Amino acid sequence: MRLSGNGFRSDDQPLLEVDDLRVHFDTAAGRVRAVNGVSLSLAQGETLGIVGESGSGKSVLSRAIMGLIAEGGPNHRSGSVRFDGLELSDLSSRELRNYWGTEMAMVFQDPMTSLNPVKRIGAQFTESLRHHLDMGRKEATEQAIEVLRSVGIPGPEGMIRRYPHELSGGMRQRVTIGIALACSPRLLFGDEPTTALDVTVQAQILDLLKQQQVDRNMGLILVTHDLAVVRGRSDRIAVMYAGRIVETAPTATLFTSTRMPYTEALIGALPPLSGPTHARLRAIPGRPRTSSILRKVVRSTRGVPMPRIAAWSRHPRCWLRRIPPTSRRAGIPSDRSRARRRWK
Repeated sequence: MRLSGNGFRSDDQPLLEVDDLRVHFDTAAGRVRAVNGVSLSLAQGETLGIVGESGSGKSVLSRAIMGLIAEGGPNHRSGSVRFDGLELSDLSSRELRNYWGTEMAMVFQDPMTSLNPVKRIGAQFTESLRHHLDMGRKEATEQAIEVLRSVGIPGPEGMIRRYPHELSGGMRQRVTIGIALACSPRLLFGDEPTTALDVTVQAQILDLLKQQQVDRNMGLILVTHDLAVVRGRSDRIAVMYAGRIVETAPTATLFTSTRMPYTEALIGALPPLSGPTHARLRAIPGRPRTSSILRKVVRSTRGVPMPRIAAWSRHPRCWLRRIPPTSRRAGIPSDRSRARRRWK
């Protein structure tokens, strides 16, 4: 039996079990395997850090676990997700709504897009409290004030009457955390909750998440691309690359006995404080090369004036269809014969 600093035991039944989870998207360029056979587990009160580069599949994984990615159309989802022994993959979207907020919740990356800009903070708090906990308006408002006070919002009585655009970035993120914690979930996802914040506010938000997790004995999955964020705030770390988890280890072990070259490169990419300034960071091996389309665009447009590029972009064989064509005033000739001959 292993006992962590948060009090969870490794021999207990896991709060969350994910087995061979796969999420694929059909696009015009082909099938994208965003999550490709991920398996993991999380105990009650444990903190799991999921790290990796942008595009490695971290956010898609957390959304798929919560059931926010529906099956059908271009989305293909398979695998098993068990929450406290219950198979979530068998539940419909309507049934999953009963678990969102009360059993599991998510702190999204950008509070400006996750908060409703035309609704006051208090209305966004009381909505979930009245729906899930069947509270009255007055009771829900009092509960919202207490939650805002617990996440460090000064003057919560007046804050509930303000709109999101009236708050700073750090305050908006605290409000987002408060809304996620309002119904006391047992599992909390933090999807890059400190990306748009400065270093001082980042530390405050991370300390707040850790304190709330300890007080409520929640399971916490912290998704980030910064290893420094999870180094002192997680029990285990899972490293993702190209939709797969390539290494999982306790936090202390991962930094002292790295097994994967990719993980070693991620650690080596952290800028050392004691090193010389303007030192080149190590390149991460195995990064996908620049796409052939982008290389063709760079070669084709080198030294060519923009009006000619805009004319080419309307040609059916051109790779520059995404460049908006400029107006005739920019000098684009009405006759495209020269552009067509260029591509023959």
